[in-house]
Amino acid sequence: MENQKPPKSWLVESILVTILCCLPFGIAGIVNAAKVESRFHSGDKDGSERASSAAKKWTMIGFIIGLVAYVGYILLAILGIAGSLAGLGGDF
Repeated sequence: MENQKPPKSWLVESILVTILCCLPFGIAGIVNAAKVESRFHSGDKDGSERASSAAKKWTMIGFIIGLVAYVGYILLAILGIAGSLAGLGGDF
């Protein structure tokens, strides 16, 4: 029983998502990630698994929303550039 390891905490990933992608969901991931090891070492293995699962869920949601936002921004920038170039050939 001593050789058991706690479940993945997702702390590093949550911090990166908070900094680079989506603040609210990243913070939810950090809060749950912080609970993983403390619950595991206090003997609450089920609570530790639930916290790990919740940290993963919020981290992934934040990453996906951040990715969609960045891709949307790039597409809008490209469309804006294409629109302005198309307008250059028009009447002055």
